[in-house]
Amino acid sequence: MQNINNPELQRRYDYMTLTPIPKLITALAVPTIISMLVTNLYNMADTFFVGRISTQATAAVGIVLSLMNVIQAIGFLCGHGSGNYMSRKLGEGDTREAEEMAATGFVLAFILGLIITFTGLLNLNKLAELLGATKTIINDTKSYMQIILYGAPFMTSQLVINNQLRFQGSAVYAMIGLVSGAVLNIALDPIFIFNLNLGVAGAALATVISQAVGFAILLIGSYNGPNLRIKFKNIKLNAHYLLQIINGGTPSLFRNGLMSFAVILLNHAAGALGGDAAIAAMSVVNRVTFFLNAALIGFGQGYQPVCSYNYGANLHGRVKAGYKFCVKYGTIFLACVAVICSIFSASIIKFFRDDPAVIAIGVIALRWQMLSLPVNAALTISNMMLQSIGKGVRASIIASAKSGLCFIPCIIILPKVFGLLGVETAQPCSDFLSFLLAIPFTYSVWKNMNNNLIFNK
Repeated sequence: MQNINNPELQRRYDYMTLTPIPKLITALAVPTIISMLVTNLYNMADTFFVGRISTQATAAVGIVLSLMNVIQAIGFLCGHGSGNYMSRKLGEGDTREAEEMAATGFVLAFILGLIITFTGLLNLNKLAELLGATKTIINDTKSYMQIILYGAPFMTSQLVINNQLRFQGSAVYAMIGLVSGAVLNIALDPIFIFNLNLGVAGAALATVISQAVGFAILLIGSYNGPNLRIKFKNIKLNAHYLLQIINGGTPSLFRNGLMSFAVILLNHAAGALGGDAAIAAMSVVNRVTFFLNAALIGFGQGYQPVCSYNYGANLHGRVKAGYKFCVKYGTIFLACVAVICSIFSASIIKFFRDDPAVIAIGVIALRWQMLSLPVNAALTISNMMLQSIGKGVRASIIASAKSGLCFIPCIIILPKVFGLLGVETAQPCSDFLSFLLAIPFTYSVWKNMNNNLIFNK
């Protein structure tokens, strides 16, 4: 057991390394699951309320989803990269480096968010076309995207604070910030879209305001309790910390960044084969699937601080016990959800957009997606474990498979062979291939992990 001078940090260390694994992961996972579900719920709220306007408006929001994935990818790069390192250092009892990483990760994310804002605004037309906007939806796309770009710095830095709090074991603080912003967004959407008659721009404005409020709440929360404070004097934008952020955060960058690229390819393929209705349908399916996976990701995020903290403390048995616990119950949960969504697929699509063409395409795509949903448990938790223990290369390869290495060939080849059905089945095919790829990468690390060290269940 480490001897840490700060009593609060010592209590945190004891909590993270001595609490029984199921109890610890559950305690940390419940707030993150709520955070992820509510966050994705307000993303779905945009789709729902915009769906009351037109199919073109729904498609436009789906187009900008890929840009928001890029913004989130930058936030997760800095958040997971700094958070993983902070958690391991706290497990080792080194608070100085943990404090320096907290400030460095936060400032880096805000700077990168500003770069996204100015670059996007200067190239708005080209960016809309690149993302897959057709002539009939490009105006709505630009209206929505322009406002979203203004919120990029708050989105990136909000994700950093959220993840740093999680990796310190303060999942409740992290939840409060995200949930507050999400609830506000859901409340503002109908006011801005319909009452103020702002249309898709109103949906974007509601999102940006909510993100800014969530950012403020999280920043205030980081100055409470035993959490490490973000202090400007601790900013160290040097090679050591930047490389640690890259190593720990690149898997998240690949996972979310390639997801953006995947959505762009999907939009282009769907638009070419099925027009605006296909883009709208795949947008709805993506939102629903992201929402379902959000619960799993929240579960995994409850495991990540347990994983990195105990790995830093050389308690490898606890790392493995947590992995088994998450994969087992994650798979059961996703299998049950997949069956329910397959049965009610038509009602789910209709809820977002009551257009026969959208429903026809969306039902097929959603049912195919549900076939591969259960394998995402092992795939996601494996990726998170490797990332949390510092195996950045392996984790990056697995993270890039689902939306990159495996998806890109699927979305290029399958539509050429099967037409629109190829678009609808590209992601589930990629999920299965990614799962097969993850097995050897995870097993080799698992096998080499020392089982003879102190292990508390």
